[in-house]
Amino acid sequence: MSKTFDVCIRGDGVVGRTLALLLARERLRVALVARPEKAAGTQPADVRAYALNSASRGVLEALRAWPEAAFATPVLEMQVWGDDGGKLDFTARSVGQDALAWIVDVPALEQQLVQAVRYQPQIETVAEPAKAALQVICEGQKSASRDEFGQLRPVNWTVKPYPQKAIAARLELGTPHDGVARQWFTGGDIVALLPLSGGQGNLAALVWSVSVERAGALEKLSPEEFCKALEAVCGREAGSLRLTSERASWPLSLSSAGHWVGPGWALAGDAAHTVHPLAGQGLNLGLADAACLAGVLAQREYWRGLGDEKLLRRYERARKADVAAMGAVTDGLHGLFAQTDGRWQALRNWGMKGFERSGFLKNWLTRQAAGL
Repeated sequence: MSKTFDVCIRGDGVVGRTLALLLARERLRVALVARPEKAAGTQPADVRAYALNSASRGVLEALRAWPEAAFATPVLEMQVWGDDGGKLDFTARSVGQDALAWIVDVPALEQQLVQAVRYQPQIETVAEPAKAALQVICEGQKSASRDEFGQLRPVNWTVKPYPQKAIAARLELGTPHDGVARQWFTGGDIVALLPLSGGQGNLAALVWSVSVERAGALEKLSPEEFCKALEAVCGREAGSLRLTSERASWPLSLSSAGHWVGPGWALAGDAAHTVHPLAGQGLNLGLADAACLAGVLAQREYWRGLGDEKLLRRYERARKADVAAMGAVTDGLHGLFAQTDGRWQALRNWGMKGFERSGFLKNWLTRQAAGL
């Protein structure tokens, strides 16, 4: 006799596992479709790191899935440089917080979620999609299930590819990072050095957005040559750098679904939207999706089924505006700093200097980014 489930979650990444745990707290029976396990040693080490805000931390802490302190480094300050003297400086102290965000090691976070799911009896990990009142697609940007459900009601998935790739790696800094995250917008490049290994550590996660052509050339450089090229972009603010990992890369795009829900199904995380990583908000948006959907299902009228489309539209309406706003911000910033003409350079650096002196506006944006 086949088992019955209330919700089937297709995708066992961070968003999928978080949603499964949130629904299990509501006593819903959850089937979590897991990816096939890969043989040990066949996959390169994961060098990604996420910038998670206070809202995301609250969700994960409530599920007892927040990583240990060594794997969740607080950002006390964020320094941003333009390409002609413009500079912004954001501090946690200015908004009365202990941290602006936390840079979380991806493998450590995933392991915490794996353990939490393992000890939750309401969740069963399955190899294939199971029959359930609601199917939630959390498979990522290239989801096959999204296309499957789109045959019944078009999802209207749109993609705006950027002529860029992101290069990620781990670095050792010449001096302790002191909890400072740094970002540079220069010559079309966007570089972020994110603090790792605790508040007094000297390791950093790199996310370097460059043109597709340049990305190919950078990936072929020796570790020493790669660091020299990076130091040329960052200048003396970054200090000396040493590559401590392999390099990973992926193409960048702005993408979104026109319809997030339909009868008996919903999209969440990267299966519903992606944004440019320059603001570090991708996973924060996905975790907000999970929290919102779980809340909508928990607060449904007793007579509504979990797959009721009218119910699911509440989730879609609640999340679409926030995601669209973040997409517009990141897309606008990317377009602004991709311009190499001197007039654009002068305009954006004038804007950065004005924003730095803006007071209320700067404080408001700092609170928004921190998830407050």
